[in-house]
Amino acid sequence: MVMKDVSFVDALGDGGSFVIGVYLDGQLSKNAAALNDRGEKNLEKNLKKINFSGKLFETAAFVSAAENSGHVIVVGLGESGRNFSKFDVEKLGAAAYSAAKKLDSSVTLAIDGNDVTCGEDVAPLLAFGAILKSWEFDKYKTKKTDLVRLTTLRVFSSNAPESEKNFATYRNLAEAIFLTRLVVSEPANVIYPESLAEIAKRELLPLGIDVEILNKHDMTTLGMNALLGVAQGSVNEPKLAVLHWAGAADKSQPPIAFVGKGVTFDSGGISIKPGDNMHEMRYDMAGAGTVLGLIKSVALNKLPVNVVGVLALVENMPSGAAQRPGDIVKSMSGQTIEVLNTDAEGRLILADALWYTQDRFSPVALVDLATLTGAIVVALGHEFAGLFSNDDDLAAQIEASAAITGEKVWRMPLTDHFDRGIDSDLADMQNIGRATVRGGSITAAQFLKRFVNDVKWAHLDIAGVENTTDDDVFLCARGATGFGVHLLYDFLSQNHAK
Repeated sequence: MVMKDVSFVDALGDGGSFVIGVYLDGQLSKNAAALNDRGEKNLEKNLKKINFSGKLFETAAFVSAAENSGHVIVVGLGESGRNFSKFDVEKLGAAAYSAAKKLDSSVTLAIDGNDVTCGEDVAPLLAFGAILKSWEFDKYKTKKTDLVRLTTLRVFSSNAPESEKNFATYRNLAEAIFLTRLVVSEPANVIYPESLAEIAKRELLPLGIDVEILNKHDMTTLGMNALLGVAQGSVNEPKLAVLHWAGAADKSQPPIAFVGKGVTFDSGGISIKPGDNMHEMRYDMAGAGTVLGLIKSVALNKLPVNVVGVLALVENMPSGAAQRPGDIVKSMSGQTIEVLNTDAEGRLILADALWYTQDRFSPVALVDLATLTGAIVVALGHEFAGLFSNDDDLAAQIEASAAITGEKVWRMPLTDHFDRGIDSDLADMQNIGRATVRGGSITAAQFLKRFVNDVKWAHLDIAGVENTTDDDVFLCARGATGFGVHLLYDFLSQNHAK
């Protein structure tokens, strides 16, 4: 479900339910004071009664004292006079939604630029945070036990028409993020290589995006044996979805390319995973899901940039036909790989997908996203994605967009020491690091780096952030986050959309 009815109003009106802001010192925001003067009267008394502190993002609610009114929902604004980041404003909108969703069917969010200083129109940001928070994956629940009443959100703005216009970009971005969340949330009997490729065609072709689907025969002809080796144990054949948006004035201008790991279910293959939490391996296609949503956001907002997205789609299963530990495969690049662990499969499919992308499109920059390693979760937990790059400027651009969007990244090292750790005695390299070399997320990134030539490249290991059980960190309910769509959309907007 998702709250779809979002509008902007330039008057608070009489009656109904309101969201107001209160500062850390107990001072009412300007809009809260206006409501108090108009009929609430007891706002400050009620706030003291419930011991509301005004701490940033704190929420509370009580029945309104005004005639023909519903509830007053209070959101803490922190210290008076503080400058808010865009992400902080979005989190205020998300907090308001969470506090109001079970109380009323319609709410007016009465926080604006008079209450919050952000440097730009805050109304669309509040609405964006609220609508992102409202998305929940309840498709397969036949009985809805968690009652959500809120369906209509009115956001106060002194210039409502302008706010509505500004919100159009965010509404499109939210729609694209929801697509990512949806495909990542679906079980593996619904999302498998062929079905995800079909979804890409259905969602993107009407938007003017060229969608090309390579099958097993195509990839065999190209020599993509690293990718095909991962897929050979499954009855679901692999696909490579190539998505091309030509939005720049010069259609021949080299694109920015994004490659997504799309293991629609990862059993580990012959190196099978433990049974506990294996069901969560449906999330192992989140990199591909993010690229899918990103390309949709670019097209919906008609971003003037040439972009290529490549989704490497496989299922990693054990069977009599499955790849074995100890097998040696020749990748599309010509480099040979000793497969010591079939559960280190993501780097194998990305090896061929990265080589294919740079060989065919000669991109000006290449970014891949993958739920690649559990080691990145050990290193960074569930708040930061790991960022690896061979180019300081590219890394800095992604870090800048992370600060703006709240989708956090932390740059990790790439060194010769870790690179030597994947040398093989039998082939050019092995797909896991030697036991004497720690840092599993780094050795995985070093492996990918061997399939990147002189192109500017960044790798985002999103294993810790593609889903969450902590709904305070991300602008979402528990489950799939859609991490990376907003981050990379902002990266494109800031640096390449000329």
